[in-house]
Amino acid sequence: MIELPEAITLGRQLNDALSGKTITDVFNSNSPHRFTFFYADPLAYSKLLTGKKILSAIGFGIFVDIVLEDNIRISLNDGVNLQYSRDASKIPAKYQLLITFDDESFLAFTVAMYGLIAAYQGACDNKYYTKSIESISPLSDAFDMLYFERLIQKETKDISVKALLATEQRIPGIGNGVLQDILFHASIHPKRKISTLSTQEKENLFQSIKTTLRAMTEAGGRDTEKTLAGWGAYETRMSKKTYGSPCPKCHREIVKENYMGGTVYYCLNCQPLK
Repeated sequence: MIELPEAITLGRQLNDALSGKTITDVFNSNSPHRFTFFYADPLAYSKLLTGKKILSAIGFGIFVDIVLEDNIRISLNDGVNLQYSRDASKIPAKYQLLITFDDESFLAFTVAMYGLIAAYQGACDNKYYTKSIESISPLSDAFDMLYFERLIQKETKDISVKALLATEQRIPGIGNGVLQDILFHASIHPKRKISTLSTQEKENLFQSIKTTLRAMTEAGGRDTEKTLAGWGAYETRMSKKTYGSPCPKCHREIVKENYMGGTVYYCLNCQPLK
């Protein structure tokens, strides 16, 4: 799933790959997917996009924007997978959207679980898009300890740390994926209530958000997620790839548990539930 490290990485990769190219054709889904959500009428995408030049691309939060001339954008979010190539034989058998360019390359959009694909002129009226593009990025200098403290103080309920970080896009780009290593490096259990966090633990969590996301981004995304260049190079410490392996700190076995509609991975010894 696209979270902040992958969004930024895909934005950079798409910018390098597509800038200056002109769209020659748009093919609608050849494999209906009930959890693919299109913005407006996808049957109108061909008329909107064909003949338009790509100006740039950028990633933020859980979204990636491809910017075209005439104030047109193609936006996609966390459940959309992309494949770009000049080899027509690599066009996937099933796709939710396919775009071809004037150098005979293509960009295929596929959705495994759920995702939004949006092509539009002007603004995108989607609350998650608005949050992603308007909120302060956790990688920016403006996201400081004071800002983080205020996020916690806004909560009227004693929610868990996972709920704070990975629901309602309070911090756009942080989801259940990147959450695992953030909490591991901060030595905090995902079920810990925010009221139980000491001042030092809040500081540790803040620092882990900054350093973990930066490391993931600089490595081109996580090794559990694909970008245009293949799997990311950041080696996850707590993920489906490390479940059952020794904890990198204490060597106890990494465990997994279903919690809040998703899976959490943690070390019982290094991340005790206080």
